[in-house]
Amino acid sequence: MSNSAPRFSSRFAFLVSALGIAVGTGNIWRFPRIAASNGGDDGAGAFLVAWIIFLFMWSIPLIIVEYVMGRTSRKGTIGAFAHFMGKPFAFLGGFIGFVATAIAFYYSVVVGWNIFYFGSMALTDLPNTTEASNTLWNQFQESGFPILFHAVAMSVGGFAIYKGVSSIEKVNKFLIPTLLIIVLISVVRAITLPGSIAGITYLFTPDWSQLRDPRIWLEALTQNAWDTGAGWGLFLTYAIYIRKRYGLIKNAFTTAIGNNLVSLLAAIMVFSTVFSILGNEMGMAKGEILDVMKTSGPAATGLTFIWMPQLFAKMAFGKTLAILFFMGLTFAGFSSLISMLELAVRNLRDMGVERKTAVGWIVGVCFIMGIPSARNLDILSNQDFVWGVALMLAGVFVAMAAIKYGLARIIQEISIGSEDDWPFPFWWRPVVNYVVPVIGVVIFSWWMWLSATVYAPADWYDPTSLYSVATCVVQGAQFHWQHFIF
Repeated sequence: MSNSAPRFSSRFAFLVSALGIAVGTGNIWRFPRIAASNGGDDGAGAFLVAWIIFLFMWSIPLIIVEYVMGRTSRKGTIGAFAHFMGKPFAFLGGFIGFVATAIAFYYSVVVGWNIFYFGSMALTDLPNTTEASNTLWNQFQESGFPILFHAVAMSVGGFAIYKGVSSIEKVNKFLIPTLLIIVLISVVRAITLPGSIAGITYLFTPDWSQLRDPRIWLEALTQNAWDTGAGWGLFLTYAIYIRKRYGLIKNAFTTAIGNNLVSLLAAIMVFSTVFSILGNEMGMAKGEILDVMKTSGPAATGLTFIWMPQLFAKMAFGKTLAILFFMGLTFAGFSSLISMLELAVRNLRDMGVERKTAVGWIVGVCFIMGIPSARNLDILSNQDFVWGVALMLAGVFVAMAAIKYGLARIIQEISIGSEDDWPFPFWWRPVVNYVVPVIGVVIFSWWMWLSATVYAPADWYDPTSLYSVATCVVQGAQFHWQHFIF
């Protein structure tokens, strides 16, 4: 890539695009449910403490590495790994690119759900009972709409990256500020509801005994990895287009902390709304309320698509808030989907494929490969499990690339040429060198152990079982088969 190649037009354009990577549906959809599921009798504050610790022990260090790899190599994941580790290790970058693209297959389906619900909340009456809410969801899933809106999501995502960095930054300059305004409006409305303080109090009150449970730490790390997108290769891809004078350390901290603040705001909004309606108006006890918040449902849809519309239906100005909620989910989903598609396109561009051709191929393949997830929730859940496990390995591979290249060498090279940047944090080297690899291996092993003992104890060896060890191995082997064939 030449020095005259496209770059982000400003620091602001890069920052909102990077936030677009990090801020996705997981912030608004998954984080409140995970916080409730890992709260104690007194509150969920202890989980928040562990979650914040891993922001500095996993997410920020890996985002810094990704920024370094992208800006230094000016290549996608495959070329960057070849640059940092040598050509024999380029397949590790290929693995990361394959995993991120596989996630885009089904992530687009979820974005399509949000588009449908945004339209439904705007054009029809809100469902005010569990039966009505389930009927809306079931009728949607049994129709052809999931595939239709999956196609819409893919088409819009492809259009957004069609002209490269110039169109990416224009889209994110609209999506991210608008999303933040929606979140803030929703939070202000939620905290003014009667009884909302009970939800906020529970969210931030620590039950310190929870920190003795290893599961809390493992869940906090997993959520932080999903929250920020660290180690996925997405930040690496956008860093290709960053100007050399922009500070990488400052941007890494701003991106990661900004992302987690959005998650906290989303949790405040959801906890306030749920505690107000279920507790203050319907008289449910705290334990019953938390049971509702922990409800996963098919493909983790319970709280978002079954309960939230009902809760909005029971409050003043609820229809407006429901529209804003699902609009925010849609915008968050699009901003992340765009980065996944650009990662895949960038790797094809490095191989000499023209952008318009690369965009057409990637959008077409992702749409076709996402159809099974659009038609069957079990398949979507399986894909989410398999590639979620693979992402832990991806984070370890990113750390390995930095170690192989030389952490001292990275600090020396990046410190030259950056204007108005912060120094490397003193803990960055030991964390990347030791902590990240150990954490990644532990989490990967933990998920495999859960698969064999909890999720699929009777058929862990069966690749057709949704959450088995075998399904992870067989689907992961697809990449290696394609790598050696092609």
